[in-house]
Amino acid sequence: MENEFDYNAAVEELEKLASAVEQPGVPLPDVERSIRRADELIRACREYLRGARTRLDEMQKD
Repeated sequence: MENEFDYNAAVEELEKLASAVEQPGVPLPDVERSIRRADELIRACREYLRGARTRLDEMQKD
């Protein structure tokens, strides 16, 4: 069974990551880890949105 991407959960996680790294005194390794995770989430969100756009375009053609 394929895991379905949860766009809303990804956006929520991105917001939490952004909030966490904005806190004073966050160790650099934590910031780096958050940046890597944010990059993964942003890529996944873009892929999801591109796929959604493609499906919408295909439905409009019918």
